[in-house]
Amino acid sequence: GSVLSCYITLKGWSLMGDAVSHSVVPGVVVAYALNIPFAVGAFVFGFGSIILIGYIKSNTRLKEDAIIGVIFTGFFAFGLVLQTKIPSSIDLFHILFGNVLGISDGDIVQTVIAGTITLAVILLRRRDLLLFCFDSNHAKAIGLNTQFMYYTLLSVLALTIVTALQTAGIILVIAMLVTPGSIAYLLSDRFDRMLIISVISSVFSCVMGTYLSYHLDISTGGSIVVLLTFLFLVTIVVAPKYGILVQHRGRYSQAVLNEAKGTDNF
Repeated sequence: GSVLSCYITLKGWSLMGDAVSHSVVPGVVVAYALNIPFAVGAFVFGFGSIILIGYIKSNTRLKEDAIIGVIFTGFFAFGLVLQTKIPSSIDLFHILFGNVLGISDGDIVQTVIAGTITLAVILLRRRDLLLFCFDSNHAKAIGLNTQFMYYTLLSVLALTIVTALQTAGIILVIAMLVTPGSIAYLLSDRFDRMLIISVISSVFSCVMGTYLSYHLDISTGGSIVVLLTFLFLVTIVVAPKYGILVQHRGRYSQAVLNEAKGTDNF
């Protein structure tokens, strides 16, 4: 998730991760009702939302953020309606916040498989995906199939979300897909370093968040998200190149310099 987070941040798809995460809810309800694997229903609806967003974007004048907002709220609301009408043992709190400490062996296997597939796809198409995320127009101009890149990246995103959702919950999944990449983006201009920073911030937040949740008897997922958010806020302030302190210092220095020049001219 932390590796994928860098690509999502660079592409400006933070809201897309949010959309897919919420869109899988009706799939979860249907999967339980039909007694089929949780992941199957979630992936069908998650990927279906991606197809729908792409189709509407290609055939209307609406901007992507507006389409995403409508689709993800519509899918999520549809899931809530289904939950109230279809008898099931689904706990909405579990869907939202997950159960990190209740991971089964099957969950671990699924996570490893999904993680391996995600890393394999990213490594195999690393340069193409990076160029697509950085400048899709240039990627198209040099002959890359940007439509294929679009759906490849979103398919990997959907797979990651569906796998993590069973244990982490929607809130933690969204945080892990958006925040590490944002932290890395503030701290480095080089993509390789972004990947390293993103992974480190994710691992640190997960380990420390789990540790704190155990000793303070609080929600594990919530603890991880709060810690990750705290790291993000600290980064905004102290980032060596793009932090608030540096920006203020730069403006102050420029003001002093302009004042000195004005005095000299006088």
